[in-house]
Amino acid sequence: MKKESLDLVVRELLERSGSLVDIKLESHFPGNRIAGGKYSMGTHTVTLYMEEIKNQCLQLFSSAERFLDYFTVVFAHELGHAEDQELEELANYLDTCLTEQERCLTALKIEENAWAFAEKLLPDMDKVFMQKIIYHSLKPYREQLQMEPA
Repeated sequence: MKKESLDLVVRELLERSGSLVDIKLESHFPGNRIAGGKYSMGTHTVTLYMEEIKNQCLQLFSSAERFLDYFTVVFAHELGHAEDQELEELANYLDTCLTEQERCLTALKIEENAWAFAEKLLPDMDKVFMQKIIYHSLKPYREQLQMEPA
C-alpha cells in the first residue's frame, strides 16, 4: 500500500472530523496482541500499526484487497476515541470499578462510543463491511459480559 494513499485517508478524515489529534503510522504494535491502532490520552496521539491492520483484514476477510477501506475504518474508530467527550471520565471510572462486570461494561461503552463516531464519520462506507469489523471488535467485550454471573 502506497504511503500517499494512507496519508490522503488520514488528511481527509482529520479534516472531516475537525480533530487536532497527532497521528503516527508504525509498522508493528509493540505488544502480544494484534492491535491495529491505539489512542493515547496523555499525548493526544493516535498510532496506527500497518502490519496488524493488514493481519486483521486478512483474518476477517481472507484477503488484503480492501486494506485501504479497513485502514480507514480503524483510523475512524481511533479518531472516535480521540474525540470522545466521555473518554476521560470513563477511563477514570475504569480505575475505580468495584466489580469485573462494571469494568467490562465500561470498556464496552468506551469502544461503542468510538464506533458510533466512526460510523458518523464514514457515512459512505460499505455498511456490511463496516458492521463485520465492528461486530468482531466488540465480540470479546460482549462475550466477557455473558460469562459474568448476573
